[in-house]
Amino acid sequence: MIGVFDSGIGGLTVFKEIARRFPALDIVYLGDTARVPYGTKSPETVLRYSREAAHFLGRQGIELLVVACNTSSALALDTLQRELPIPAVGVIRPGARRAVAATRNGRIGVIGTPATVKSGAYVRAIHEIAPSMSVVSATCPLFVPLAEEGWTDNSVAREASRIYLEPVARDGIDTLVLGCTHYPILRVVIGAVMGPAVTLVDSAEPVADEIDQHLRTLGRIPDHGQGSRRFFVTDSWERFREVGARFLGHSIERLEQVSIVGE
Repeated sequence: MIGVFDSGIGGLTVFKEIARRFPALDIVYLGDTARVPYGTKSPETVLRYSREAAHFLGRQGIELLVVACNTSSALALDTLQRELPIPAVGVIRPGARRAVAATRNGRIGVIGTPATVKSGAYVRAIHEIAPSMSVVSATCPLFVPLAEEGWTDNSVAREASRIYLEPVARDGIDTLVLGCTHYPILRVVIGAVMGPAVTLVDSAEPVADEIDQHLRTLGRIPDHGQGSRRFFVTDSWERFREVGARFLGHSIERLEQVSIVGE
């Protein structure tokens, strides 16, 4: 069983790709919707929230943890990897690898929450792979609440995208990392500002590639049957069910509201 957690609904972008790639796997998802967004919180708070999410999913019997939140991946993944008895996979290193492979001119943009951008995690990950890359970063704090509300292609989303991204587009990048799992939900408006010459990179596919490697190491890739899908949220289950079903393309049946405080 794989466990996936995010601060809210954005991690469904990763969940969806994992479910597509590994249909026979049991997958459990936790959205910490009571405390979204993580990206404006202090590093200490993000680490505490991430530990609580990981411990809750651990009690569900998972064998692999996917930290689908970029902020948690930036600020808590290394600690979780040291502390947990199971493998933990983040989204930043896989996304960085995909961006380096995609760029043609060596100029990469990264957009993310304030905490993710301030951490410098993407810049470090990209430069570890290719030190010569030029990286420009920008914060887009309104994107998370817009995605959570399902406001993905309206005048508010378009104007926010224009304000945030026009300065990034002027820097001559040819690749843009969507450094928050909520951001692919806004791919249409982001792409409209950046234009067709800029490749948009999200971490869902490269994360699935990394999961494949871990599962092969564990010898745990089922190849028949249909795995179970369970969803937990810490608040606002009605909104999660509505917006999540619209994004996933099917109804969310097994959804439960829980408290993870003190896990």
